[in-house]
Amino acid sequence: MTLNIALQMDPIAEVDILGDSSFALALEAQARGYRIFTYHPDQLALIPGQGLTAKGQWIRVQDEVGHHVEVIQDERIDLTDLDVILMRQDPPFDMHYITATYMLETIMDKVLVVNHPGSVRNAPEKLVATLFPELMPPTLITKDISEIKAFRERYEDIIIKPLHGNGGSGIFHLKPGDSNLSSLIEMMTLLERSPLMIQQYLPSVRKGDKRVIMIDGKAVGAVNRVPAEGEARSNLHVGGKAVKTELDADDLRIAEAIGGYLQSHGLLFCGIDVIGGYLTEINVTSPTGLREIRRLSGIDLAKAIWDNILTKL
Repeated sequence: MTLNIALQMDPIAEVDILGDSSFALALEAQARGYRIFTYHPDQLALIPGQGLTAKGQWIRVQDEVGHHVEVIQDERIDLTDLDVILMRQDPPFDMHYITATYMLETIMDKVLVVNHPGSVRNAPEKLVATLFPELMPPTLITKDISEIKAFRERYEDIIIKPLHGNGGSGIFHLKPGDSNLSSLIEMMTLLERSPLMIQQYLPSVRKGDKRVIMIDGKAVGAVNRVPAEGEARSNLHVGGKAVKTELDADDLRIAEAIGGYLQSHGLLFCGIDVIGGYLTEINVTSPTGLREIRRLSGIDLAKAIWDNILTKL
């Protein structure tokens, strides 16, 4: 089967292909003979008489650092001429991001969009995890400084995160006795209008923050991300080390508990974060991990994702 597919993503020429899941999906699509179009959300346009279009490039890809993409043709296309659109741009999850979901939702009756844009919009990654409080460490979401101080007093050792950030950006670990809480909250709330997420610090993060890949509600693989010495964050973007791992009983328990929600909402490709048996986030926008899992475990989950997409067409 020949398909015309598009990746709505940040510029593909600028990605780190050693750790980019969108690139892994593009490689597998090309291996299957699919035609690949890429565009940035800024290039979307609703044009009178034409509908939803995007200006971008038809491309070829190859697994070679520094020479990983070749532009075949620049073009503005009618997105309804495609078979599949992969919505893969990175957060921040702001009104710019949300507007793109509204625009893509207008063509859902003609094109398969993965993940479902309406469900992505309604599942901000840190907030959606709170639908399953029994799986999470103690978690507070607020801008109310009195509530944050009360949470700190109760749990002492805490993590503070921007609610709509990504890649470990802006995450702080406040240890017991740290006197910077008020100043930190003032700085973060000046920079960000949204509430903050505050969680009890889990010391087991020193052993790793596991990224579990979910395909259509099922756990299919994982990579462990171990923080660098002296660093509280395990994200690969900030120096965390990818380590081979296997799915364990906690991963499968959590996956089973949330799998039905993901499947029923069209969230086909997701990544959940698990620390010490606790769910901390559900990533639905542009989850990573495919390249690391293939490199460490020899499992090419991009194949499984495309196999599942074909069942939806």
